[in-house]
Parts: sequence; structure tokens; C-alpha cells
Amino acid sequence: MTNTIHKKALIAGSTGLVGNELLQILLSDPRYIEIHVPGRRAPEVSDPRVIFHPTDFSQLDDLPQNGINEVYCALGTTIKKAGSKEQFRLIDFDAVVNLARWAAAAEVNHFVVVSSIGAHPKSSTFYLRTKGQMEQVLKTCRLKNLTIVRPSLLLGNREEFRLGEKISAWFMKPLGFLMRGPLKKYRPIEATQLAKAMIHLAKTKLGDTFVVENERLLDS
Repeated sequence: MTNTIHKKALIAGSTGLVGNELLQILLSDPRYIEIHVPGRRAPEVSDPRVIFHPTDFSQLDDLPQNGINEVYCALGTTIKKAGSKEQFRLIDFDAVVNLARWAAAAEVNHFVVVSSIGAHPKSSTFYLRTKGQMEQVLKTCRLKNLTIVRPSLLLGNREEFRLGEKISAWFMKPLGFLMRGPLKKYRPIEATQLAKAMIHLAKTKLGDTFVVENERLLDS
């Protein structure tokens, strides 16, 4: 008889587009006996395995200090929603880095984080520069295993309305099949597919730091 391997995961950004998909997939897997979800509001689920931790990510002392197998970080906002570049950076850089440092101290087995296609610490675009700088710092956090995913435009139903994304999706989704070869990396990706790829990567990309570009995510 095969022993069941019990696992514990943590999802940051569980009420967002990708985070919610991650939560639903993990809840469908009976091996996950605890799913911790830090944030400002709890996800709308009634499963007793989901443990909510009220937090703004500036102070993470209330999170478990050991026993978490995987952390999925899907934190992210827009400058418009955040209200300023400074507030945007608090979420997309500071909160992610704080969580990574906690994960390293807690000896979490694998940290998987959502970045962006085109992320670079010296990008002329503030959004991509912030993502690139976040990646740069995470690589110094001494995480056991780090996987950075860089999706293109995300498709799915968000709670919040983002006009720019809706317009881009309206134009790009029907043309996705034409985006082949060098253009494949710009093809939109469904949030569900990204979440499935992240969970698969958490189980397979071990022993190093991996950056996974959009075209590979589309093939996952």
C-alpha cells in the first residue's frame, strides 16, 4: 500500500486572478492538508484546509515557521489601483521580497513567483524594472529552490476591471494562433494554464534557480 504524502502550501495573492486558480487546483488535490493564505481579505472558500492569515506583508511573524512545502507568490497590482508608483512598489517588490525572506528562514522547499515577460532590473519601463529588481533580490535570498515565471498577457475573469488588459485581450486572443516562432513568447496565456504550470514546476524544477519564459509556460 502506497503511503499518501501530505503537503502544506502557502499562496500569496489568493484572491487575485492567478492566486485563485492556484487555490482551486490545490484544493482539488487531497494531498494538500493545509493551504495558508496571507492577505488583507480571506478568499471566499469554506474548505477547512484553507487557513487565512490577516497581513499586509510588512510583518510576517504570524505565518508558520516550519512545515510549509511550497509557496506560490502571485502578488501584484497596477499603478492605477495602488495609487502611486511608491504604493505599487510596496506590493510588487517589497511584499514579494519580504515573503521570500520569510520562506528562506522557514526553510520552505520551493518558492514559485509570478513575474512578467520582459522583466529586467534596468528596463526603461517602471513596471518591468520593478519586476526585474524583484527577481534580482529573490536570487540572493538563499531559497532552497526558486522558480520565476514570466507570463505574457493573462487571460481570465478578474474581480477588478482593467481596461487596458480587456482591450489587449480582445485584440490578441483571436490572433494567438498566429503568434508562432519568435512571437510565441508574446502569446496570451490563460490564468488556469499558468497556475497548472506553476504547480508542475514546483514539483520538477529542483536544485537551482529557474526562470521560465512564457513560451515554455504555454507548452506546460
